[in-house]
Amino acid sequence: MKNNLLIFTFSFLAFPAFCRAQSAPDFKELLDSAMVRDSDLKMQITQNKLTDLDGHKLKDIFLPTLEVSGQAGYLNATARLTSPEINLAPFINIPEGSFNNNLNVSGFSGIAKADAKMLLYSGGKVKYLKKANEEKKISEDILLEKTKDDVVANISRAYDQLALIHQSKKVLDESKKRLDINRKTADKALGYGLITPYDHKKIELAQAALDAKMVEYEGKKELLLTQLYILTGINKERLRIIDPVLSPVELLSSEKGIEERAEVRALEHGITAADYKIKAERTWMIPKVQLMASAYYIGLYGSRIKTSENVIPAVPALGYEGAKLDWKPTNINILPLLTAGVGFKWEIFDGKEGKHAEETAKVGKEVLQNKKEDALKKLTLNLANNQTNYNIATAQITLKAKEKELAKNALIQAEKEFRYGMSKSSQLIDAENDLEAAELEYQNALFNQRRAGIELMRSTQELDITKLY
Repeated sequence: MKNNLLIFTFSFLAFPAFCRAQSAPDFKELLDSAMVRDSDLKMQITQNKLTDLDGHKLKDIFLPTLEVSGQAGYLNATARLTSPEINLAPFINIPEGSFNNNLNVSGFSGIAKADAKMLLYSGGKVKYLKKANEEKKISEDILLEKTKDDVVANISRAYDQLALIHQSKKVLDESKKRLDINRKTADKALGYGLITPYDHKKIELAQAALDAKMVEYEGKKELLLTQLYILTGINKERLRIIDPVLSPVELLSSEKGIEERAEVRALEHGITAADYKIKAERTWMIPKVQLMASAYYIGLYGSRIKTSENVIPAVPALGYEGAKLDWKPTNINILPLLTAGVGFKWEIFDGKEGKHAEETAKVGKEVLQNKKEDALKKLTLNLANNQTNYNIATAQITLKAKEKELAKNALIQAEKEFRYGMSKSSQLIDAENDLEAAELEYQNALFNQRRAGIELMRSTQELDITKLY
């Protein structure tokens, strides 16, 4: 009983995964998988993270900073003291240099310092740089739309190519059925002497040619399955059971213009960002203000302070030779030494560095404006070209449908005439080839019309897969 329960539980959990593994993925699943795996899209998203980091950096620029530093070492310093002339005649007259002395300080020193700084006012530069970075971020997000549309177009092409291959297989299968029937008719006709062995061989040759096309079909199908596997990561077993059908794309007139294209909108935000960049560079002449505070510790250990000459003069009349300074304090400490206040920096003349940076930003904006102007011209021509291609491709579907119908009727007539010995096998084979070619051309016309429809939708950034699948 327990084993039966375990088997039931395992089957219950495994059944959905098994069913999913055996179900054909729809276009949405293919597209979602491709969006996750597309290298260009992942690379662009990764590059855009740098802009996010720049935004965080600008937000944090007003946060206070604290820096602690210190050093320890041996100190040995000598100061030369030269006494000036003191002339207070008639009372005192001390010539210059009478009390010259060298003061020597030695010992082990230690210094520690803590500096705190906080930017209070950047002259408006940070504010403008933030806005420029925000516009840049919007521009990059818009360009992601174009990359995503590229992924949709690539998956759609591969999916429709697979549909085209499937439809081609059906056409070849129908041709094979008809040739098999006509082969039996040819066998009987050859037995009755109604056709020559040469005519009979032509039927065999047509079947051999059809078999070669079948091999070609299998090779193209495997190539497309491999391509879809690389793009989506979905295993070939599931991809193999996809059975798509081609149908025309019905499009209404565009609701948007070329101004909605991702490239144009991205350039517009880029130009706005350039405006803020120019304003940011103009702030070079505005003073910057920051709050500063410092704390110091200075210590001298095992020290000795001495002079080379007497600091207390000699008194010869009393037999006193004077005294030099020779002091060995245990340690000397200065703690704390604090400073705090507000400082500013005003670059009155910076060698035209700020002016050059502003001019560079203006040139950058001009480049973007030229790119936008050029893009509008090319996209206008692209829209007209895609509209023309779509109209032609749609008209081709009607034409190829009529050609297919005529070829089908011609084959029916050729089969009747061959069956009653009124025509040769070559005429039957020609009619069969014409129908096969007409049916394949019709499927190609559907494929081309769908490609033209996708490009037309992309011309105005209106790509909608619900109109395709």
